[in-house]
Amino acid sequence: MSGEPADDGRLRRGAALMASGTAVSRLLGLLRSMVLFAAIGATGQAADAFAVANKLPNVMYMLLVGGVLNAVLVPQVVRAYKTAKGQQYVDRLLTFGFVALAGLTLVLTLAAPLLVRLYADAASQAQMDLAVTFAYWCVPQVFFYGVYALLGQVLNARSSFGPYMWAPVVNNVVSIIGFVAFIVAFGAVPESGLTHASAWGSSQVLLLAGSATAGVMAQALVLFPALRAAGVRYRPRWGLRGYGLGRAGAVATWTLVGLAVGQLGYVIVSRVVSQAPGAADGAKDVASNAAYDAAFLIFMLPHSLVTVSLATAMFTRLAEQAHDRDTRAVRASLSYGLRVVGVFTVLAAAVIAVLAIPVTRLILPSATSATTAAVAQVVIAMIVGLPAFGAWSICQRVYFAYEDTRSMVPVQVVMAVVVVAGSLLSRVLLPATAWVVGVGLSMSLSYLVGAVVALRHLHQRLHGVDGGRVLRLHLRATLAAVVAIVVGLVLLLGTEAVLPGGLVTALLECVLVGSVMGLVYVALLRALRVRELDDLLRPILPRLSRIGPLRPLVRLLAPSGRAGRHADDDVQSPPSAGREPRRATSSPHYPLTPWAAWPDSSAPELPEPTPPGAAPLAPELPAPRRAPRTHRSRPHYPPGHPLYRPSSPELWPGADDESTDGPDTHGGPV
Repeated sequence: MSGEPADDGRLRRGAALMASGTAVSRLLGLLRSMVLFAAIGATGQAADAFAVANKLPNVMYMLLVGGVLNAVLVPQVVRAYKTAKGQQYVDRLLTFGFVALAGLTLVLTLAAPLLVRLYADAASQAQMDLAVTFAYWCVPQVFFYGVYALLGQVLNARSSFGPYMWAPVVNNVVSIIGFVAFIVAFGAVPESGLTHASAWGSSQVLLLAGSATAGVMAQALVLFPALRAAGVRYRPRWGLRGYGLGRAGAVATWTLVGLAVGQLGYVIVSRVVSQAPGAADGAKDVASNAAYDAAFLIFMLPHSLVTVSLATAMFTRLAEQAHDRDTRAVRASLSYGLRVVGVFTVLAAAVIAVLAIPVTRLILPSATSATTAAVAQVVIAMIVGLPAFGAWSICQRVYFAYEDTRSMVPVQVVMAVVVVAGSLLSRVLLPATAWVVGVGLSMSLSYLVGAVVALRHLHQRLHGVDGGRVLRLHLRATLAAVVAIVVGLVLLLGTEAVLPGGLVTALLECVLVGSVMGLVYVALLRALRVRELDDLLRPILPRLSRIGPLRPLVRLLAPSGRAGRHADDDVQSPPSAGREPRRATSSPHYPLTPWAAWPDSSAPELPEPTPPGAAPLAPELPAPRRAPRTHRSRPHYPPGHPLYRPSSPELWPGADDESTDGPDTHGGPV
């Protein structure tokens, strides 16, 4: 089955809720970064020292905790809540996780000097000492990041998506308050004189690094009330023996192997980046760790708004489908995710590439023109890989749903080799001022290679990934994006010739050029009949229509044509008078109310759901007669539906446990 999954409405609502929280969080995150860069700058010894230290908890968390939680926790919790003692199991899992995180954080904090020297190779000893001091305050964030992830994944498994994505808002608010207090107390760069590491004292370190850690602490603690609201009554319980964690341990082990491979590559990248200022022969405003972080922040903004939100909402459903061995449903979810994410990421990459300098100027309001240009070059190098990064992220969720992290390791090895080779070649072939740009291009190439390799493997496992349909979507989206880029560049050059420079001009350029590019892109996708655009816009348009001045824009963006039809409908349409019946292009997709076939040509179209309080779009019509079901017309109901049955009849209640969709068929654990 390659059509849109039947419970896509729930998926879109969950993704929309998370996207709204992520949008607010990312906007506040941009403000947080602006305040931070105003306080310590985007280049210089102090900025690079804090960038290394504050990055350590994120790196250590992803290496030792984050991937394990994604791969293990959600599938385990989904299964646990299907049993009578599910809550006891979750309590024991959380208790074990909290204790393990506390011990791990203590060890990593004591090892802070070693970690700094592993990830940085600065020419100044004062800069290295300052980075170590920052690290003692920042590394404890590992514990709170872990608590946030543990509680958030339990909430996601309970289909409570909002709190997990809204909690970072608290983090950003606390950090902004602390960074503003830093500027009030000590001034902003360059007037403060805090660009050089030797100018820093204990009070400056405490206020800056302490504010960053306090924000992460608040982000974790606000999830405890949300846990109770979701019906989870956590009680500390000890012991996990006899709860079937043997398989989870194997999954965690292979996850750690894959992450370790990726981090070995990142160690080389980080060291190459940190060496750039010392090798630049006295050149100023050389992109290094802080510039890399600023560029990566811009790169991650569109990814976090849509890709992460949709992938997180998909993951619980994917875990259920994989557990039920419903290969067709997994294949449909993968195809749907790749196509909808592709529609957005192609546009986002085009807009940010055109507006790299204005966007960077907004993020770094106090930066010089040379610093802005240096960071913007890194942004462009990274952003070209955004569509591939989105596809790779969706593929990862499929591996995690099957708890098959072992099959991801070869993909991660290939990606790490591409990044390391590209970074080392950049160091040899490019001037030091362009080393970070070479690193960004290497990352983009690694995402493309990783997505292609992963999809080839998943094609074998799932008996196809709907590749032709996904490829056609990306080709049409790329064509529309190229036209939008040309229009955007012409408009950007015109505004720069008319308007003076500054923050206000940069903001106007982003709003004007970005809006025009978006409208051109949408219009071309409409002309190219890209129906996945409707799925992307459907959760947004009803909210925008409530704003009076935006209603003409909503009418312009609203899907045209038949109501209630989703992206590339696979349901066979009733024949119209005087023409041949439409042929389905792939396996049929069945909504929650199965319409296997229409008895005659007068059968109605399905109306689009009516928003609350609005007049119905069409009168209700009696349900048509349904043709006898065959093995190809059997409807697919989502797990949890009263009429749900696994895709293989052998798995229906009372049947044998063997299935043609089992692990032996696909070569890997399910």
